[in-house]
Amino acid sequence: MRLNFKLIILAVSTLVFSCKENKQEETKKSIEKQNIQTQKEQKTYAEISVKEGGKWEGREYINGEFENVSRIEVPEEHTDHSWYIRYEGPGWENSQIGYRLYLDWRNAIDIFGKKTDTMILSQVGKDGFDSYHEEADWGMDILKAGKSLGLGSFGRYMNDTVAHFRKVGKTVAEVSNLENSSQVKIEYTDWTTGDKTIDLVAKLNIFDKDRFTKVALVPSEAISGLTTGIVKFDDVELLQQQSEKGEWAYIATYGTQTLVNDQDHLGMAIFYRTDEVDKITEGPHDHLVVFKERKEPVTYYFLGAWEQEPGGITSKEEFKADLNQKLESLNTKGKLEK
Repeated sequence: MRLNFKLIILAVSTLVFSCKENKQEETKKSIEKQNIQTQKEQKTYAEISVKEGGKWEGREYINGEFENVSRIEVPEEHTDHSWYIRYEGPGWENSQIGYRLYLDWRNAIDIFGKKTDTMILSQVGKDGFDSYHEEADWGMDILKAGKSLGLGSFGRYMNDTVAHFRKVGKTVAEVSNLENSSQVKIEYTDWTTGDKTIDLVAKLNIFDKDRFTKVALVPSEAISGLTTGIVKFDDVELLQQQSEKGEWAYIATYGTQTLVNDQDHLGMAIFYRTDEVDKITEGPHDHLVVFKERKEPVTYYFLGAWEQEPGGITSKEEFKADLNQKLESLNTKGKLEK
């Protein structure tokens, strides 16, 4: 009888535990379903997703599952291809385009070309870490950043090259989503380049309309050589134009410069205030906009325009017309967002 009683207790405990597990799984699926529905209703979206439940083995994070977080302090072990952050950094998107920033020493910005006008980032990379390099119904990663800044990222121009973020004391990233805009905010503490060590805050905002991201860089003290740029490709010319008043200008490229195929077209551009810029120059891997030495925040915009997006731009003439229209808005209003 005592044995039977123990068996009954064991059976009841197993049933309770099983019910609890099922309830947790149902709750998790319900939350995921709600998140997907919310993202479908959103006009913009930013996220960062890290693995939990695994462990570090050297520079790689083994096992675990991706979970979205609103804030992350990057672990000391993390570097490129650590398999810890889904698609390697924060991502942000609207109905026309998506971007991601490599949250490691590279600090480049990449482009997700979209074939759909719905929010898709929450599902990217979940079915295999590098799956987004292959064409899917939603689109794919279309830019080969290599050793460059990619599109619109930032570093320090010195000794005729660009210093990225190899020496940083601490990096903290946060994401936030509002009704008509989303933001990625990154705080770099003790960023060392050459003999200079500063803190830098970067705010990247995307809005519900158009393809551009607005960037504000806030250094803790005056620094020379702060730079942004566009990755260079052979046989793709650099386009340049100033606004009527000369207060704003852009650099841009348009041509076959994607990972998709040798017939696929992409346009990329950076808009900047001329009074904040020291020079436009060429680095080993980038067309560069180098800012003046200053402590005040630096503001600029960047955008990508992929021909396969719904209603996308499909010619250099159409791309230049779009850029010149934006330049006129900057000329009259001093901003692109509403």
